[in-house]
Amino acid sequence: MTAVFTGIVEELGTVVERDGGRLRVRATTVLGDIELGASIAVNGCCLTAVRWGDDWWEAELTDETWRRTSLGDLRPGDGVNLERPVRLSDRLGGHLVQGHVDGVGAIVDPAPHLRVHSAGELLRYVVEKGSITVDGISLTVVDVLDDGFSVAIIPHTQAVTTLGTKGTGDRVNLEVDITAKYVERLLAWRPPDATA
Repeated sequence: MTAVFTGIVEELGTVVERDGGRLRVRATTVLGDIELGASIAVNGCCLTAVRWGDDWWEAELTDETWRRTSLGDLRPGDGVNLERPVRLSDRLGGHLVQGHVDGVGAIVDPAPHLRVHSAGELLRYVVEKGSITVDGISLTVVDVLDDGFSVAIIPHTQAVTTLGTKGTGDRVNLEVDITAKYVERLLAWRPPDATA
């Protein structure tokens, strides 16, 4: 079963090291109920825990993950947004997030008036007052622009996520609202030609 997240960051972790295809992150909160194969979102990218200690955990990343996300930009000491999957008994504080990064954007203007440059193909899924995930954080779109979008970041979000330290030019993982992608697919679907 695919993990589902809410985009509400539980903990700000710290990158310890990258060793080949492994990423080690210092954390405590997300280790509370960890087990082999547990999913943890790192900057909005769903990763699988393969090793851990009292205050760290490791994931194995494929070339595809390094290539399609901004995780390859991470260096030891960098902060990362961490979230465990939602449980059926949890409140849904953000929106449904899969942890499947749709693209990488670049910060044009940092928080609190965050403006992100994004590829045009993703913008068709972005709507004013709709939800978008930036580095694993569920945010509400203020404006959709020709080359990206803007969101307003409250002081609390700046304080407890990486958006408080990101600056102009920094790359961020983006995940659009899955509902929009399903609606597009449904509207574009055509039955196969029965005569073929």
